[in-house]
Amino acid sequence: MAGFPPETIDFLADLRADNHKDWFHANRDRYEAHYLAPARAFVEAAGAAIRDFAPDIAFEPVVGGSMFRVNRDIRFTASNEPYKPYVDLWFWEGERRSAPSGFYLRLTPETVAVGVGAYQFDGAQLARYRGAVADPRAGAGLQATLDDLQAAGFEIPQPDLKRVPEGFDADGEHADLLRHKRLFVAGEADHPGVLGTARFVGWCARRWEQQAPLHRWLVTHLG
Repeated sequence: MAGFPPETIDFLADLRADNHKDWFHANRDRYEAHYLAPARAFVEAAGAAIRDFAPDIAFEPVVGGSMFRVNRDIRFTASNEPYKPYVDLWFWEGERRSAPSGFYLRLTPETVAVGVGAYQFDGAQLARYRGAVADPRAGAGLQATLDDLQAAGFEIPQPDLKRVPEGFDADGEHADLLRHKRLFVAGEADHPGVLGTARFVGWCARRWEQQAPLHRWLVTHLG
């Protein structure tokens, strides 16, 4: 099976309700059986499915690879809860740490979100992004892609900056896109009926394939 069974959802809900180290260590067997094991199987199956429309995608079914750590670094967050009560998975293109885009999944006790894009441009990527947006052809291509994705029901983040960066035309046709320092598209839904079955991989892959034009634009212009 490459879906997530009810036991996974129960574990996440219980972790959220009792987010303490003592509870987690007492339930480590549940973490390994119902969090790690299905996540590994899903990564293997989903990675193969994504390669049908993004053949250069990379994935590793290990923590620190495609599987984000369940531990939360409380030094850099307002929350003092030591664990994340959700599953985060990532499939990337290029070097993992500097990937210009990738495909992700987040599974919470109530919802599942699938998305594509970059959650923070580094300095070089940001410069390339702004240069591409300022190019009439590339900027128009990005705008058309985002318009199509929003029409399909996906969401993009609000711009990070209040103003267009200095040196760029604030009245340009795609000026608002220059205010982004990250760019991704995402769709969130209640748990589908296929969540606990192998068909969940296809459910996610269909949405990722819809979102893939943004991935291709980012890889082409930022990679």
